[in-house]
Order: sequence, then structure tokens, then C-alpha cells
Amino acid sequence: MMQFLAKAGLATLLAAGTVAGAVAPASAQVDVYIGSGRTPPPAGYYYRPPPSDYDRPPPRMRGCNPRLAEDIARDYGFRRARVVDVTPRRVIVEGWTRRGADEISFANVRGCPVLRR
Repeated sequence: MMQFLAKAGLATLLAAGTVAGAVAPASAQVDVYIGSGRTPPPAGYYYRPPPSDYDRPPPRMRGCNPRLAEDIARDYGFRRARVVDVTPRRVIVEGWTRRGADEISFANVRGCPVLRR
């Protein structure tokens, strides 16, 4: 009986040592911080009213974008194309072609369709 108690005590001691040995490295991985180390935000930071145009959709492009008109003129063979006049109906772009100075007119609507070359 004495041998049984000795073996049981030894087994209990080994189990306790194993559990204690496993708990120590695991507890070393836990970091506890109090505070974030940063300064607090200024007063009123958490609530700001939305801007006045928050619920409005962004403005839509109506008409021919002058940059797009210059790009289309370059596609037609114009070099050094630049917009010289924008009216409610048309956008006029001047530039150089193989024949010399020339101009092209675009309708002032979305997509910049060519009116005359």
C-alpha cells in the first residue's frame, strides 16, 4: 500500500509541475495596458454636424467638358489643341493640322459631338 501511495504522490507531483510549467509561459504572453498613451481628442470631436450639402447628390456634368473637347480634337489630328471659346451651344477648339491652323466645333452637350470640322 505504501508503494501505491508513493507512486500516486509522485504522479500528482509530476502533474502539478507540468501544469505550473505550462501556465508560466502562457501568462508571459498577456500584456495589460491602462490608457492608450495618446492625448485625448479635442472637445467636440466626437460630434460634428454634417455639412450643409450632405444630402445633396454631387453636381452632374452638363455640357461638354473643355478637356474632353481638346482630347477629341487631338484624336482628329489636331496638335497643340486648345479651347478658345465656350458658348451655351458650342465649344470651339483651335489647333494645328497638316494643312496649318484649323478649328473644330463641338456641341456643348454631354459627350461633345462634333458639329463641323
